[in-house]
Amino acid sequence: MIPDALSQGQYDTVYNFLSLVIASQLFTALFLLISLPRLLPRYRNAITVAIIVCGIAAYHYFRIFDSFKAAFVTKSVGGTGTYVQAVGASFNEGYRYVDWFLTVPLLLVELVAVLALTRKLQRSLLIRLVPAAALMIALGYPGQISTDNGTRGLFGILSTIPFLYILFVLFTQLSKSLDKQPASVRKTLGNLRFLLLLSWGVYPIAYLLPLLNISGANAWVGEQVGYSIADIVAKAVYGLIIFSVARMKSHEDDAEFAAIEGSKEEARV
Repeated sequence: MIPDALSQGQYDTVYNFLSLVIASQLFTALFLLISLPRLLPRYRNAITVAIIVCGIAAYHYFRIFDSFKAAFVTKSVGGTGTYVQAVGASFNEGYRYVDWFLTVPLLLVELVAVLALTRKLQRSLLIRLVPAAALMIALGYPGQISTDNGTRGLFGILSTIPFLYILFVLFTQLSKSLDKQPASVRKTLGNLRFLLLLSWGVYPIAYLLPLLNISGANAWVGEQVGYSIADIVAKAVYGLIIFSVARMKSHEDDAEFAAIEGSKEEARV
């Protein structure tokens, strides 16, 4: 539930975290774009998807940022004091769900793409993971915007079903694919699944706050901060790890490419 008023400290906290997410997503996308030539072509699709994910997130956080500034205003001199909801304006939670509806399936595409599996196996994994991810987000949105705890709980349970299915595929079916990966990246790829689980775990916690009768300005600010941190980890940090894996696999696959890249790094030093 969006609060009627925020203190100066609460307003600044949300303002600064939204700004942090914009910078994180935007400059991660820029770094990955510049670094694409440092990978073999077969791994560039994974990083291209990571760039798209960070770009989509940066765009939506710009919209969230603008919505937040329009929704809460103060009449205090110098822009300090209590911020109240502006007449005719409201904070749009829908931007987050549009962002997640697009980016969460793409995060799974990133992971599958960097594995560089056979087309048949890639297709099999994506057919299972992508629709489940989209369904998970779509089912969560009606509960997020509802003020009725029963409705919120119902859609929370429904969205949990595809979430559990995604975990099943990640930790069972995908594990079989990891055995085919170079030993140098196998552990990192395995840990990526836990990173997704850890970052995605923030979302249901924030979703459940009203059901636990935790509300008010502090709860709402905590929700925004939690979502922001989770989005940085799940998109920017995740994308950088995917890049690291793609780079290691590029070196493993082609000794000549690794030697050229190594000479470039020595020249920079």
